[in-house]
Amino acid sequence: MSTEATGTYLALDDGRPAVRFTRTYDHPVDRVWEFVTEPDELAHWFPSRVEIELREGGTIRFGGDPNMADSTGRVLAVDPPRHLSFSWGGDELRFDLEELDEKRTRFTLTNVLEAENTAARNGAGWDVCLVALDAHARGESPDGPHAGAGAPWQEVYRAYVEAGVPSGARVPGLDT
Repeated sequence: MSTEATGTYLALDDGRPAVRFTRTYDHPVDRVWEFVTEPDELAHWFPSRVEIELREGGTIRFGGDPNMADSTGRVLAVDPPRHLSFSWGGDELRFDLEELDEKRTRFTLTNVLEAENTAARNGAGWDVCLVALDAHARGESPDGPHAGAGAPWQEVYRAYVEAGVPSGARVPGLDT
């Protein structure tokens, strides 16, 4: 796994801070849609177990993360197979899928942040998760959860901090 920070820190048009990631997958848009909406597919890469009531206003349940309490969020928008956004804690996650041709899809994850100082932490976390999604999309399985027990999360976090991405937020499981 690379220790590079692949996310981009930005301010949205409304001024809210966010980190954004873009990937291209060699799968049709309907298959990539499954990666972001089906609990069995999300289990390969998403940081929590997820159950989604896939309709605007629907409930989304997060659980199974030993470093975070189980919680719920709300589906903010859904336009299959192009867009899904939902709340998670004070953050908003947006998944946008663009069909490039019948076999390739551009995947964009935008984590709209409640607090600016979570940018480096969340960016590093999504980098690790997306390495696992990248592997899953290629038909591979990493050892252990997400990108594997040896995923260099702290090195990626340092890369974000060194790039000037806002940091300082508590890290569940590491900070007491």
